[in-house]
Amino acid sequence: MSQLLNQDTIWNTETIARELCQNDHLKIAVSASDSQYALPLHQYEKFLVPHRGSAYFFMFFKSGTTEHQVDLQPITILEGELVFTQPNQVHTAPELKEGIKFFTLGFAQSASSLLPQQFPFLINPFNTPKIRFDEVSKQRVINLFETLNQLLHSENTKNDTLIIIAYLNSLLTEFNSAYFRNSSIKSSEDNDISTFIQFKLEVENNFKEQPSIASIASKLSISDDKLCKLVKHYAAHTPKEYLIQRLILEAKRTLFYDKISTKELAYELGFSDPDYFSRLFKKCTGKSISEFLMYCKELSRQ
Repeated sequence: MSQLLNQDTIWNTETIARELCQNDHLKIAVSASDSQYALPLHQYEKFLVPHRGSAYFFMFFKSGTTEHQVDLQPITILEGELVFTQPNQVHTAPELKEGIKFFTLGFAQSASSLLPQQFPFLINPFNTPKIRFDEVSKQRVINLFETLNQLLHSENTKNDTLIIIAYLNSLLTEFNSAYFRNSSIKSSEDNDISTFIQFKLEVENNFKEQPSIASIASKLSISDDKLCKLVKHYAAHTPKEYLIQRLILEAKRTLFYDKISTKELAYELGFSDPDYFSRLFKKCTGKSISEFLMYCKELSRQ
C-alpha cells in the first residue's frame, strides 16, 4: 500500500467517494461491517493509510476497540464511540480484526445545505474527533444507521432524498447532542459557546490571511479581552495561539500531500518571512520541516 502515499501520486478519497455514492443529491454513503453491504475489503484497505477528502466522515463502533489516526495523531476508540473527520482532515482507519463491528457514514459538504438545521458539532469546536454515547442513545444510533443502510441499498428507496434527509437529520441530531453533552456545557454558557463557534469559523475561513485578533473580535462584536477569556476557556489557548495552531496544522497537511518548497508554503499561509515560518514550525511541532518530511516518508513505507 505504500504506493498510495507516493508524493507524486497521492491517493485522495475523491474517486472512491464517487464510486461509493448512494444518492446523487446528497452525495452520501453508508455501510455496515457485518451486513451484506459491507465495504469490500479491497476498498477498505485503501483507508488503512493516511488519506483525506472533501467530505464529512463518521465511523461508529458497535463492538471492539480500535486505534485511529486523525491529522497524524493516534486516537483510541472504544465500543459505543464514534470518530469523525471534517473535510480535508487526514485520517487513517484501523486494521480489521475479529470482534470489531462498525458503521461508516460519509456525505459531501453540500449535503449540509439540504438539512433542516445546522449542527455546530460539525466544526468540532472542542477539537475532539470522537463522541461517546450512553447505552440508550447508542441503541438509537444503531437503529438509525441500520435504517439508513437499508434505505440507501434498496433500489426502491435510495433516491428518496426527503426520507433519507429525515433519517440523516435524526442521526446528526444524536451526534450533536452527545458531543455537547459530553463536554458538560451548561445552558448558561450557550451564548459563549455560540460566540466561540463563530470565532472558530472566522479562523477556519480566513486563517491564511492571518487576521488580527482585534479584527476578529470586532466582527464578533465583543472586546479583545472577552474573546481572549472565551477562547482560553474552551480551547485552553489564547486566540493568537489558536490561529497559529491552525496554520501549523495546515502546513503539516500540505507537506504530507503536496510537493512544495518551504518558501512557497510560507507565502501560501500568509507568512512574509520563510525563515520565521520554519522556526515557528519547529517550535510548534518539535520537528524541523525536513525532519517532518522524513517522518512522512517513514509513514509511506509502513
